[in-house]
Amino acid sequence: MTFRRYAGLTLAYNLAVIVWGAFVRASGSGAGCGRHWPLCNGTVLQKSPRLETIIELVHRTTSGLALVAVLVLFVWARRRFAAGHLARRAAVFSLIFIVTEAAVGAGLVLLELVAGNDSMLRAGYLAVHLTNTFLLIGSLTLATIWGGERRPVPRAAGSDRDRRWIFGVALALIAVGISGAITALGDTLFPAASLAAGLEQDRSATAHLLLRLRVIHPIAAGAAGIAAILGGWRLTRRIADERLARWAATVTGLVLVQWVAGTVNLLLLAPVALQLVHLVLADLVWLAWVAVGAHATTTAERT
Repeated sequence: MTFRRYAGLTLAYNLAVIVWGAFVRASGSGAGCGRHWPLCNGTVLQKSPRLETIIELVHRTTSGLALVAVLVLFVWARRRFAAGHLARRAAVFSLIFIVTEAAVGAGLVLLELVAGNDSMLRAGYLAVHLTNTFLLIGSLTLATIWGGERRPVPRAAGSDRDRRWIFGVALALIAVGISGAITALGDTLFPAASLAAGLEQDRSATAHLLLRLRVIHPIAAGAAGIAAILGGWRLTRRIADERLARWAATVTGLVLVQWVAGTVNLLLLAPVALQLVHLVLADLVWLAWVAVGAHATTTAERT
């Protein structure tokens, strides 16, 4: 197996772990192991575990394996690539962010920011968690892209203005992800009986802040999606690179599909399955934009 293929598999596995983590939240299973970490209910083996315990325990086990997989990636990158190689740097950041991912996850459990907790501290923690998750899969994406490059440091391409655009859209996508995570939490904790009832919840002056924040997400998603589409189009006009063009087209397609999925999710009152699809699409949009940025700012020759 090549380093690049292994990096791609590690990325795919981490995406699956992230989706299962969202299922833990959506199913209310975050407290399945009690206020214990890394042990579950204070023990290693569980006798007659509840369904919530099984769901949470599966997440902890798969998360631990994800940490091992990224550690292997880090060691492999150090052995394969010279100091300064971008794939090696991406592997370093992947290891850093999966360690902080574990720390944030532990904090959610130890501070009891799970299950029915509706505090703004939990919302803030989710914002940190989402940002760290995006940085993790972004780093793994870069390790996958640059893992096939032989040159120690790819030659720079694009202008400072291009880089500012790439960075700006990246920040916008992170902001959308945060608003989406908070919206999903509100949908889980305060389910609505109908679309009309949900809209009435949002407008109520006495509604929980998590509900009143829900209106931000569709507006932010629309604006960030437009920026990503225009940004990809602008970069492909300025930089002649087939891989960049393909990824920019992928961003456009994913954004359009995500808009449709978001609309259906709203109309169907955010069923768990559709929430998970919505999350996968959000991760893929982010991944594709990271790939756009990588190809727009490097022009290393392949061997």
